[in-house]
Amino acid sequence: MNNDTIRAADTLTAPSAKHAARGQFRQGFADTVPIWIGAAPFGILYAVSALAAGLDWAQTLAMSLFVFAGASQFTAAGLFAAGVAPWTIILTTAIINARHLLLGASLAPFVRGTPAALKALMAFQLTDESYAVGMRRWLAGGGSPAYQFGSNLSLYLVWQLSTVAGILLGGQIPDPAAYGLDLVFPLTFIGLLVPLLKRRVDGLVAALAAALAVLGALVLPGSWYILLAGVVASGIGALFSRHGDEVTR
Repeated sequence: MNNDTIRAADTLTAPSAKHAARGQFRQGFADTVPIWIGAAPFGILYAVSALAAGLDWAQTLAMSLFVFAGASQFTAAGLFAAGVAPWTIILTTAIINARHLLLGASLAPFVRGTPAALKALMAFQLTDESYAVGMRRWLAGGGSPAYQFGSNLSLYLVWQLSTVAGILLGGQIPDPAAYGLDLVFPLTFIGLLVPLLKRRVDGLVAALAAALAVLGALVLPGSWYILLAGVVASGIGALFSRHGDEVTR
Protein backbone atom coordinates (compact mmCIF):
# COMPACT_ATOMS: atom_id res chain seq x y z
CA MET A 1 0.00 0.00 0.00
CA ASN A 2 1.57 3.28 -1.05
CA ASN A 3 1.62 6.53 0.92
CA ASP A 4 -1.16 8.11 -1.10
CA THR A 5 -3.45 5.19 -0.34
CA ILE A 6 -2.63 5.38 3.37
CA ARG A 7 -3.35 9.11 3.47
CA ALA A 8 -6.64 8.61 1.65
CA ALA A 9 -7.64 5.88 4.11
CA ASP A 10 -6.79 8.13 7.05
CA THR A 11 -8.84 10.94 5.54
CA LEU A 12 -11.88 8.69 5.28
CA THR A 13 -11.40 6.98 8.64
CA ALA A 14 -10.94 10.09 10.82
CA PRO A 15 -14.36 11.65 10.08
CA SER A 16 -15.97 8.22 10.42
CA ALA A 17 -14.37 7.68 13.82
CA LYS A 18 -15.47 11.13 14.98
CA HIS A 19 -19.00 10.46 13.81
CA ALA A 20 -19.04 7.13 15.67
CA ALA A 21 -17.73 8.81 18.84
CA ARG A 22 -20.45 11.46 18.66
CA GLY A 23 -23.04 8.71 18.26
CA GLN A 24 -21.63 6.85 21.27
CA PHE A 25 -21.67 10.07 23.30
CA ARG A 26 -25.32 10.76 22.43
CA GLN A 27 -26.24 7.16 23.24
CA GLY A 28 -24.54 7.32 26.64
CA PHE A 29 -26.30 10.59 27.39
CA ALA A 30 -29.70 9.21 26.34
CA ASP A 31 -29.29 5.90 28.17
CA THR A 32 -28.75 7.82 31.41
CA VAL A 33 -31.77 10.13 31.05
CA PRO A 34 -34.17 7.65 32.80
CA ILE A 35 -31.99 7.97 35.90
CA TRP A 36 -32.87 11.66 36.03
CA ILE A 37 -36.10 10.62 37.75
CA GLY A 38 -34.06 9.48 40.72
CA ALA A 39 -31.33 12.10 40.53
CA ALA A 40 -33.54 15.20 40.37
CA PRO A 41 -35.29 14.74 43.75
CA PHE A 42 -31.93 13.99 45.34
CA GLY A 43 -30.42 17.19 43.92
CA ILE A 44 -33.40 19.25 45.06
CA LEU A 45 -33.12 17.75 48.53
CA TYR A 46 -29.41 18.60 48.65
CA ALA A 47 -30.10 22.26 47.77
CA VAL A 48 -32.82 22.54 50.40
CA SER A 49 -30.55 20.94 53.02
CA ALA A 50 -27.61 23.19 52.13
CA LEU A 51 -29.70 26.37 52.36
CA ALA A 52 -31.13 25.20 55.69
CA ALA A 53 -27.58 24.61 56.93
CA GLY A 54 -26.70 28.26 56.31
CA LEU A 55 -25.04 28.15 52.89
CA ASP A 56 -26.13 30.87 50.50
CA TRP A 57 -27.35 30.11 46.99
CA ALA A 58 -23.96 30.72 45.37
CA GLN A 59 -22.17 28.37 47.76
CA THR A 60 -24.87 25.76 47.31
CA LEU A 61 -24.57 25.86 43.53
CA ALA A 62 -20.76 26.04 43.57
CA MET A 63 -20.61 22.81 45.57
CA SER A 64 -22.68 21.05 42.93
CA LEU A 65 -20.57 22.48 40.11
CA PHE A 66 -17.14 21.75 41.59
CA VAL A 67 -17.69 18.87 44.04
CA PHE A 68 -20.46 16.96 42.28
CA ALA A 69 -20.81 14.19 44.84
CA GLY A 70 -24.25 13.80 46.36
CA ALA A 71 -23.43 11.99 49.62
CA SER A 72 -20.40 14.20 50.27
CA GLN A 73 -22.39 17.35 49.60
CA PHE A 74 -25.07 16.30 52.08
CA THR A 75 -22.42 15.51 54.67
CA ALA A 76 -20.57 18.78 54.10
CA ALA A 77 -23.80 20.76 54.50
CA GLY A 78 -24.61 18.97 57.76
CA LEU A 79 -21.12 19.54 59.16
CA PHE A 80 -21.24 23.18 58.11
CA ALA A 81 -24.50 23.57 60.03
CA ALA A 82 -22.84 22.04 63.10
CA GLY A 83 -19.99 24.55 62.94
CA VAL A 84 -17.31 21.93 62.31
CA ALA A 85 -13.81 23.08 61.33
CA PRO A 86 -13.18 23.30 57.56
CA TRP A 87 -10.41 20.69 57.55
CA THR A 88 -12.69 18.24 59.30
CA ILE A 89 -15.32 18.77 56.60
CA ILE A 90 -12.72 18.23 53.86
CA LEU A 91 -11.34 15.05 55.48
CA THR A 92 -14.77 13.59 56.11
CA THR A 93 -16.01 14.18 52.58
CA ALA A 94 -12.75 12.80 51.17
CA ILE A 95 -13.31 9.58 53.13
CA ILE A 96 -16.83 9.26 51.80
CA ASN A 97 -15.64 9.84 48.24
CA ALA A 98 -12.78 7.35 48.59
CA ARG A 99 -15.04 4.71 47.03
CA HIS A 100 -14.38 6.46 43.73
CA LEU A 101 -10.85 5.08 43.90
CA LEU A 102 -12.40 1.62 43.51
CA LEU A 103 -14.73 2.77 40.72
CA GLY A 104 -11.87 4.39 38.85
CA ALA A 105 -9.59 1.37 39.28
CA SER A 106 -12.18 -0.97 37.78
CA LEU A 107 -12.78 1.42 34.87
CA ALA A 108 -9.08 2.02 34.15
CA PRO A 109 -8.48 -1.07 31.96
CA PHE A 110 -11.25 0.06 29.59
CA VAL A 111 -9.89 3.58 29.00
CA ARG A 112 -6.21 2.86 28.41
CA GLY A 113 -4.99 4.96 25.50
CA THR A 114 -7.61 7.64 26.11
CA PRO A 115 -6.14 11.19 26.22
CA ALA A 116 -5.24 12.23 29.74
CA ALA A 117 -7.48 15.31 29.63
CA LEU A 118 -10.53 13.20 28.79
CA LYS A 119 -9.69 10.65 31.49
CA ALA A 120 -9.39 13.47 34.04
CA LEU A 121 -12.76 14.87 32.98
CA MET A 122 -14.38 11.44 33.17
CA ALA A 123 -12.89 10.91 36.62
CA PHE A 124 -14.29 14.24 37.83
CA GLN A 125 -17.80 13.53 36.54
CA LEU A 126 -17.95 9.82 37.38
CA THR A 127 -20.79 8.88 39.74
CA ASP A 128 -22.06 5.58 41.07
CA GLU A 129 -24.93 5.60 38.60
CA SER A 130 -23.03 6.67 35.48
CA TYR A 131 -20.37 4.10 36.37
CA ALA A 132 -23.04 1.39 36.43
CA VAL A 133 -24.49 2.55 33.10
CA GLY A 134 -21.06 2.69 31.46
CA MET A 135 -19.82 -0.58 32.94
CA ARG A 136 -22.90 -2.42 31.72
CA ARG A 137 -22.03 -1.22 28.23
CA TRP A 138 -18.33 -2.09 28.60
CA LEU A 139 -19.12 -5.63 29.78
CA ALA A 140 -21.50 -6.10 26.86
CA GLY A 141 -18.64 -5.29 24.49
CA GLY A 142 -20.01 -1.97 23.24
CA GLY A 143 -18.49 0.51 25.65
CA SER A 144 -16.29 3.45 24.75
CA PRO A 145 -14.84 6.53 26.43
CA ALA A 146 -17.32 8.64 24.46
CA TYR A 147 -20.25 6.60 25.77
CA GLN A 148 -18.98 6.87 29.36
CA PHE A 149 -18.44 10.60 29.00
CA GLY A 150 -21.97 11.01 27.64
CA SER A 151 -23.40 9.14 30.62
CA ASN A 152 -21.32 11.18 33.06
CA LEU A 153 -22.33 14.48 31.48
CA SER A 154 -26.00 13.50 31.48
CA LEU A 155 -26.01 13.13 35.26
CA TYR A 156 -23.85 16.20 35.73
CA LEU A 157 -26.41 18.27 33.83
CA VAL A 158 -29.45 17.06 35.75
CA TRP A 159 -27.61 17.52 39.05
CA GLN A 160 -26.99 21.19 38.29
CA LEU A 161 -30.56 21.74 37.09
CA SER A 162 -32.03 20.06 40.16
CA THR A 163 -29.76 22.07 42.45
CA VAL A 164 -31.04 25.28 40.83
CA ALA A 165 -34.61 23.99 41.21
CA GLY A 166 -34.00 23.28 44.89
CA ILE A 167 -32.61 26.79 45.39
CA LEU A 168 -35.65 28.35 43.73
CA LEU A 169 -38.26 26.06 45.31
CA GLY A 170 -36.59 25.35 48.63
CA GLY A 171 -38.96 27.49 50.63
CA GLN A 172 -41.91 25.46 49.39
CA ILE A 173 -40.39 22.10 50.46
CA PRO A 174 -40.14 22.27 54.26
CA ASP A 175 -38.96 18.67 54.81
CA PRO A 176 -38.40 16.70 51.61
CA ALA A 177 -36.73 13.84 53.50
CA ALA A 178 -40.11 13.10 55.10
CA TYR A 179 -41.27 11.88 51.69
CA GLY A 180 -38.38 9.47 51.32
CA LEU A 181 -36.77 11.40 48.46
CA ASP A 182 -33.34 10.78 49.95
CA LEU A 183 -33.71 7.07 49.20
CA VAL A 184 -34.55 7.41 45.51
CA PHE A 185 -31.00 7.77 44.19
CA PRO A 186 -29.43 4.95 46.24
CA LEU A 187 -32.26 2.63 45.21
CA THR A 188 -31.70 3.61 41.58
CA PHE A 189 -28.05 2.61 41.87
CA ILE A 190 -28.96 -0.74 43.38
CA GLY A 191 -31.33 -1.36 40.49
CA LEU A 192 -28.51 -0.66 38.03
CA LEU A 193 -26.00 -2.76 39.93
CA VAL A 194 -27.90 -6.02 40.29
CA PRO A 195 -27.99 -6.90 36.55
CA LEU A 196 -24.17 -6.62 36.47
CA LEU A 197 -23.74 -9.44 38.99
CA LYS A 198 -23.33 -12.22 36.44
CA ARG A 199 -20.91 -14.50 38.27
CA ARG A 200 -21.28 -16.20 41.60
CA VAL A 201 -18.28 -14.32 42.95
CA ASP A 202 -19.88 -10.99 41.94
CA GLY A 203 -22.97 -11.79 43.99
CA LEU A 204 -20.88 -12.88 46.96
CA VAL A 205 -18.79 -9.71 46.87
CA ALA A 206 -21.89 -7.49 46.63
CA ALA A 207 -23.59 -9.31 49.53
CA LEU A 208 -20.43 -9.14 51.63
CA ALA A 209 -19.95 -5.43 50.94
CA ALA A 210 -23.58 -4.73 51.88
CA ALA A 211 -23.30 -6.72 55.11
CA LEU A 212 -20.03 -5.04 56.08
CA ALA A 213 -21.45 -1.60 55.30
CA VAL A 214 -24.50 -2.17 57.50
CA LEU A 215 -22.36 -3.59 60.30
CA GLY A 216 -19.88 -0.74 59.99
CA ALA A 217 -22.64 1.87 60.11
CA LEU A 218 -23.80 0.38 63.40
CA VAL A 219 -20.43 0.12 65.15
CA LEU A 220 -18.06 2.64 63.53
CA PRO A 221 -18.14 6.43 63.82
CA GLY A 222 -18.19 8.64 60.75
CA SER A 223 -18.24 7.22 57.24
CA TRP A 224 -15.14 5.01 57.29
CA TYR A 225 -17.35 1.95 56.93
CA ILE A 226 -18.08 2.81 53.28
CA LEU A 227 -14.42 2.60 52.28
CA LEU A 228 -13.64 -0.37 54.51
CA ALA A 229 -16.57 -2.40 53.22
CA GLY A 230 -15.58 -1.76 49.61
CA VAL A 231 -11.88 -2.54 50.11
CA VAL A 232 -12.41 -5.70 52.17
CA ALA A 233 -15.13 -7.12 49.91
CA SER A 234 -13.14 -6.29 46.75
CA GLY A 235 -10.02 -7.92 48.19
CA ILE A 236 -11.90 -11.11 49.02
CA GLY A 237 -13.50 -11.08 45.58
CA ALA A 238 -10.04 -10.81 43.97
CA LEU A 239 -8.88 -13.85 45.95
CA PHE A 240 -11.93 -15.85 44.84
CA SER A 241 -11.38 -14.91 41.20
CA ARG A 242 -7.71 -15.83 41.39
CA HIS A 243 -8.69 -19.34 42.46
CA GLY A 244 -10.84 -19.76 39.37
CA ASP A 245 -14.35 -19.15 40.71
CA GLU A 246 -15.87 -18.10 37.38
CA VAL A 247 -19.19 -19.92 37.78
CA THR A 248 -22.13 -17.90 36.55
CA ARG A 249 -25.52 -17.81 38.08
